[in-house]
Amino acid sequence: MAKIDSAALGNRPISKLLIQQAAPASVGILVMSLNILIDTIFVGNWIGPIAIAAINVVLPVSFFIAALGMSIGIGGSSIISRALGAEQQEKALKTFGNQITLTLLLTITMVVVGLVYINELIPAFGGKGEIFEPAKVYYRVVLYGVPFLALCMMGNAVIRAEGKPKFAMAAMIIPSVGNLILDYILIYRLDMGMLGAAWATTASYLFCLGYVAWFFLSKNSELKINWPHFGFDWPILKEISSLGFVTLARQAVVSITYLLMNNILFDLGGEDSVTVYAIIGRMLMLALFPVLGVTQGFLPIAGFNYGAKKYARVRKSINTAILYAVVLGLLVFTGIMIFAEEIVEIFTDNATIIAETPDAMRWVFAATPIIALQLIGAAYFQAVGKAVPAFLLTLSRQGFFFIPLVLILPRFYGEIGVWISFPIADVLATLVTGYFLNREIRKSLRTETA
Repeated sequence: MAKIDSAALGNRPISKLLIQQAAPASVGILVMSLNILIDTIFVGNWIGPIAIAAINVVLPVSFFIAALGMSIGIGGSSIISRALGAEQQEKALKTFGNQITLTLLLTITMVVVGLVYINELIPAFGGKGEIFEPAKVYYRVVLYGVPFLALCMMGNAVIRAEGKPKFAMAAMIIPSVGNLILDYILIYRLDMGMLGAAWATTASYLFCLGYVAWFFLSKNSELKINWPHFGFDWPILKEISSLGFVTLARQAVVSITYLLMNNILFDLGGEDSVTVYAIIGRMLMLALFPVLGVTQGFLPIAGFNYGAKKYARVRKSINTAILYAVVLGLLVFTGIMIFAEEIVEIFTDNATIIAETPDAMRWVFAATPIIALQLIGAAYFQAVGKAVPAFLLTLSRQGFFFIPLVLILPRFYGEIGVWISFPIADVLATLVTGYFLNREIRKSLRTETA
């Protein structure tokens, strides 16, 4: 059995450790988000605004299948982090093997289903009118590569659980850079249109999988699994599933949100309104990268120290992560409020979209400074293996608050009702998460036993 050296998560100063874990995570998320952003700019300028809407229609389907890998990765990594903290190396190895088997089984099944029902799924997610045909071209090719992406996202979470965030960062950078290079070649140089955009994306997933496979086969990884580890261990599988279901449910809600938003906005303002949402969605991915990076960096620290029963360090990691994320969220908020118009003009020269998007974007980002508490709070419960509160708090923002709001408010306020649903949902979810996190700290993290 390989010796697993992750003791740094349990003894280095929390502030320094969080920066070391969060900085590579933030850079990785930034590069991945920039990839999506620049990809959208390329598509918008080289193909047209309808192509932006078409990609936005496909994203929830492909992201949901890929989220199976992310869910299995995060659920299993919570087990791995706690197992390493408790010096249960064999359990960590068995968990990793089960993650690989489960990811392959589920994602391949979902891809087959997705291809069989291609003509039903695209219109259901808003691919109507002129959007349908380009969305269908993009969807078919990208779906082939989604299992590669799922394995990458699963592996990335495990790399973080090993305490090696720089390698996890590289796993996000490599496919992003590859996608942009292929975009230039296939769309701009070879004039392949939507087909070129789709193949560039799929090939980038394969690049990512190649790097992740290299990492685990090399001396850099200490999780050296053998064939017996791939066989299902039902108690571990149950724990992976219960914790991973939190992430999967969140992505399912994201996909439902895309479905609702694309259809509601198409009915309210046609293709242009769907494009407005597509641009704002890209900015949400990009602008929140530092906050999401802190959340990713926080997970292995909290999980390891909880497994080691070092509760004072868990409390300090919660407080430090929230502080850092709030400060970064405030900077993001300020930038969006000031430069919304300039940001939109990067994507398109369509006068209608340029006129409508900035105010909508400001509404969507209005509560950004406070969402750190909601993200860190929900992540804590997942990191320490408490699946039920993690599930409820993760779904609170979009599932319990945003979806009802976006179904109700546009009936009274039209399109502005869609955009004000975002900050209202953020505030409500933050209040609920703050209450439960504070109660958890007072009840479960007071006694230091190690």
